[in-house]
Amino acid sequence: MHIAVIGAGAWGTAVAMAACRHAHGHSVHLYARDPDQAESIDRQRENTRYLPGVALPQGLSVVNGPLGTWVEQAREIDLWVLATPMSGLRTSLRELQQVAAPVAWLCKGFESGTGLMPHEVQAEAAPDLLAGALSGPSFALEVARSQPTALVAASQHARVRDALVQAFHGSALRVYANDDIVGVEVGGAVKNVLAIATGLCDGLGLGLNARAALITRGLAEMTRLGLALGAKAETFMGLSGLGDLVLTATGDLSRNRKVGLLLAEGLGLDQTLASLGHVAEGVYSARTVWQRAQSLGVDMPITEAVVALLDGQLQAREAVQVLMGRGPRGESA
Repeated sequence: MHIAVIGAGAWGTAVAMAACRHAHGHSVHLYARDPDQAESIDRQRENTRYLPGVALPQGLSVVNGPLGTWVEQAREIDLWVLATPMSGLRTSLRELQQVAAPVAWLCKGFESGTGLMPHEVQAEAAPDLLAGALSGPSFALEVARSQPTALVAASQHARVRDALVQAFHGSALRVYANDDIVGVEVGGAVKNVLAIATGLCDGLGLGLNARAALITRGLAEMTRLGLALGAKAETFMGLSGLGDLVLTATGDLSRNRKVGLLLAEGLGLDQTLASLGHVAEGVYSARTVWQRAQSLGVDMPITEAVVALLDGQLQAREAVQVLMGRGPRGESA
């Protein structure tokens, strides 16, 4: 296969590396918008900013230039992978709207302002594309190092699911197909918000009991929202639901978890984000997740508390008190 990955951040680079190492011998191009970054990656054969110390496979091609021009010329591409943040998805989809090959995005979240999930953005920006998502519990560094990982290829189109499986399924990376793109995307968005809450819990030293309760009740919130949006309940017990939530909420490589830990130390949000050096999608999607839930009448108290914390309306321990002070109810409520 000929595969193009648009975006040379940590995850885009890791995915390009995984495809390039595949036993089928894929031809892989990694597109970097910044010409200096592209030159640096190609010369050093390493993405020193996002994945320092991990060498790129020799066959991985690093490209640069006007994306629209390159897209028009790259007619041999069998799969396009968008590795932009959620904020850049709409623009990137418009640049690819005429391609015939399957397109998949890696970003997780709800679009700021519109509150739309990625597949809903695609329906507006490039409705004729055959498109879907590659998601699931995965840290870029571990994928780049070829450590065992399992992902989900989500799309309503079998051709997209099949292309993603063919591109990435191998000895170090398992890819499972799922036609429930709504459930996969809700899981990918909400788990980032819940990871902030779990980091806060751990940073305050509330204990393992509290962590387990928070993750479990967070999964209930995620499922309620997903069902209201038309997802399948079983999706949330899979890789893109429970799996991604557990990884992001407890893993030391999680940027969203780190946000919660730093807020628990008393740092302001601006200081916290500056210290990360990378995007933490949960910070940007928390409000849109909560607003979408409100519009559907879905109760999401943990998400609501995270929004209040990020907005400065609650301090760390106050957010915990608000959650613990809620009245009794049945577990399934």
